This record gives sequence, C-alpha cells and structure tokens, in this order.
Amino acid sequence: MRLLIGALLSLVVAAAIGLGSTWLALTRGVAFGGVTLGAWTAYPRAGSAEIDPYARASVSRGGLLPVGLGDGVAFIAEKDDKGRPFDGRCEVRLSGVTPQARFFTLTLYRPDGALVANSLGRSGFTSQELVRRSDGSFEIVIAPRARPGNWLPTGGVERYLLVLRLYDTPVGIATRAEREAPMPSIVATEACS
Repeated sequence: MRLLIGALLSLVVAAAIGLGSTWLALTRGVAFGGVTLGAWTAYPRAGSAEIDPYARASVSRGGLLPVGLGDGVAFIAEKDDKGRPFDGRCEVRLSGVTPQARFFTLTLYRPDGALVANSLGRSGFTSQELVRRSDGSFEIVIAPRARPGNWLPTGGVERYLLVLRLYDTPVGIATRAEREAPMPSIVATEACS
C-alpha cells in the first residue's frame, strides 16, 4: 500500500511540475533558444522546423505568424532597459540604431496580441518612414499624447509590448552580444498622463 501511495504521489508531483512548466512557458514567454539583447528577446528558431514544443504552443496560443528563419527575426520587448513594464500612460523613448537589415518594422501590440488602438490608427513604423539623425540613428517617442518627430501613440493602454522585426538580416541563432547586433535602447521617462 505504501508503495502504491508513493508511486501515486510521485506521479502527482511529476504532473504538477510538467503542467506548471508548460503554463509558465505559455503565459510568461519562457522558451528555449532565446536570444536576449538588452530589453529585447527573440526566438530565431520559432519560424523553422526546429521550433521547440513550448515555443510552438506559445505561437499557436497567440495566433502569431513567426518570421521564417531565412527571412529575418522578430525581437520582443515588454519592459524598458531597467526592467520596468511598459505603461501606455507614460512616455517611453526608443533610440539608437538597429542591427543591419534590409528592412524593419516596429509595432505596438497589446499583451493579448492585438494592435494597440489609438486615434491616429498608427500602430508602428517601418524603416523607410522614420525621420533619422545625420548619423543614421533615430528616436521614437511612445506616449499617449502627441510629440514632435517620430511619435507612436499608445492610446493610454495599461500595458503593451513592442515587436521589432528585422528582415534579411544576419542576426539570428549565433548572435549572443549587443556588439554583434546593436539594439535600440528603451528608456521610460517620468512623464505620465
């Protein structure tokens, strides 16, 4: 009887750990093979046949279409460089340069994967739309109220995330350091509405 109870207890513990790790991977974005550069994280294998089961489940759950491994890579940021979650009522400045890429898009999403609704109907920028400085760098202000220059309206949502998709880029699985792929910095200011 003790042996049966011990086996049953072991089975319950194993099931709890397995289900708990699956829940964590799906709800918190914890997957294998991630590349983190500053506040940005990408899963380059998500668009390939080598995708891990947790990433596959996360892609299915979110209804996302990952960028193919040969086409590019998508980086996601949910927090600023200091680890503070994005708040759509506050101002965030994204500045610097992107890694080498033929084309890129920066898009603002709600945590559920929907585009952030706002009065302008603008949910992002492409690399061709940005106003740049003479050295090629840029600054985008993400805020609920209009700002001069590159402004991305948040509509005052409580939480959002940024997705930077780089197309035709050498950045990928082998990239491990920001010196190999300079990513834009993300700084939240104290200006909140």
